[in-house]
Amino acid sequence: MHPFHDVAIVGVFNTEQARVVEGHDSRSITFAAGMGALADAGLGPRDIDGVVGQSGSDVLYQARNGPVWRSYSGMGIPAVLEVAGAIANGLASTVLISAGSARVYTDRSSTAPWTRPSHEFVAPFGMFTAAEFALIARRHMHRFGTPPEALATVAATIRNNGHVNPEACYFGRGPFSVQDILDSRMVADPFHLLDCSMTAEGGCALVLARADIARDLANDPIWVLGGNTDHFGPSYQHPPAWDLGGNVRADLVDGTVGRRAMETAWSMSGLGPDDVDVCELYDPFSFEIIRQFEAFGFCAEGEGGDYVMSGVIEAGGKHPITTDGGLMSFSHGGATVQLLQRVIRGAQQLRGGCATMQVDDAQVALCSGGGAGALFTDVMLLGREQP
Repeated sequence: MHPFHDVAIVGVFNTEQARVVEGHDSRSITFAAGMGALADAGLGPRDIDGVVGQSGSDVLYQARNGPVWRSYSGMGIPAVLEVAGAIANGLASTVLISAGSARVYTDRSSTAPWTRPSHEFVAPFGMFTAAEFALIARRHMHRFGTPPEALATVAATIRNNGHVNPEACYFGRGPFSVQDILDSRMVADPFHLLDCSMTAEGGCALVLARADIARDLANDPIWVLGGNTDHFGPSYQHPPAWDLGGNVRADLVDGTVGRRAMETAWSMSGLGPDDVDVCELYDPFSFEIIRQFEAFGFCAEGEGGDYVMSGVIEAGGKHPITTDGGLMSFSHGGATVQLLQRVIRGAQQLRGGCATMQVDDAQVALCSGGGAGALFTDVMLLGREQP
């Protein structure tokens, strides 16, 4: 029994996701997301005693709630883990995590601002997010002979998941074949345009609660089974390298970032890869899925390409991936939003209420965030049953 096991997700919500969400800015859409998650849990703003997110204080002020526990976490899985720790340690009992992004990406003649490093050590050389992740992918392809078709299989699978999801920004844009991915223009070798995530706007939120509270709320609680984070340095500031690191263990390098975190999560939960029913994996670029399967222990190093082409990631496969369409098709509403949405979809899968791509009798979901091109990876395991 781990202290996290007394913490559950009790409310989740996504606002409208679109390339441009009309009538909102980041603050208003974050507020809307938070209110939606509270309503989903059957709670009101005065029922919480903790908030996370840039607009969390707005909820407190407008509801005349407080004082409460407050965190300025960088969001995503680390925020969820921090909240689980706060609840487990008695600092709070019911916590709202909310995020949103709108009217941030306005200069559409260029790539999104969060993809463009602006300091003097990288800007002159044209480094941007796609190039950073491409360095890691190309190293794997050179070392293990991973074919472009493996990357395209991942991209086609995720994009087709979004193609059938009415809530996805790219709903109805497919279906996509592996050849469609390979025929799209090259962006940063080996990534074609359709290997890459898109840009969008939207908000999302979660509510977590202590076990005794969670059992009495509107939805079946989804339990936190385990999780951890791996970091090698400041994200999107330094060119990544597969072999960076290795001072703790020779195999713990940037190319396998997330391995140590996943080992901790397996230990906390008493589970392993064969126990996972759905993999809500972070998909900024197609190769990241291959890399994560290897780093997390689903297959041996160098075997990720064959693994994803074996059918395991498809609907009905052993480990279906990123079932709402992910960053490639569902939404990419800025860093604070995208890093929470894998957890939200994992919880929705375990509830059994996904309108599309529902995995039959899903009991355990693996959620991830970040990647080797960004020098970090975060992981979380969620379960339908409390351990």
